[in-house]
Amino acid sequence: MDLYEVIRELREELGKVDLAIESLQEMIRTGTLTLGRRGRKSMVEEERRMVSGRVKKHPMSRRKKPRS
Repeated sequence: MDLYEVIRELREELGKVDLAIESLQEMIRTGTLTLGRRGRKSMVEEERRMVSGRVKKHPMSRRKKPRS
């Protein structure tokens, strides 16, 4: 195994990684790269029904019970 060849290949790979890092940094700087999701998460019908049930239940439990 030729160590000089291994070193040359590793330096070549390092150059590619450095270039990729620079490109990503430039994208962040210019605002062309956005990280994360924006907006609301969409819900399936079952999730909507569950949330709706919780929302309806909450005020009911907070109301004062009439005195007898």
